[in-house]
Amino acid sequence: MVKYKEYFQRMLEANKELFENFRSLHNKYALDEDKWQTEFNTEGQKILKLIHEWENKLCQQSEKAGYANYTGNLSEKFQAEVKKDFPLIDHVGIIVKKSPEFILKKINLN
Repeated sequence: MVKYKEYFQRMLEANKELFENFRSLHNKYALDEDKWQTEFNTEGQKILKLIHEWENKLCQQSEKAGYANYTGNLSEKFQAEVKKDFPLIDHVGIIVKKSPEFILKKINLN
């Protein structure tokens, strides 16, 4: 198995309950973004922190082995693997402001 996929699987297994809960929330968010946005943001922050920690572990191992030139590509591949399972992960942190409803006022010509 490729190293970045192995780290991704290890991350999922090490935090199985957290990722299962987030997967459920992710699916709910995909169906109704407005309703689940705030909860998705709060839980998503925890998940993003965890993902970045594991990404750093992966890249540090490569840098120690003398492959520092390839860590950028490795990081991109790891993030692509995350987006396969959680395609809306980039929506974490989005703040939605609802504008007031647009109403046209009647004009009296009399």
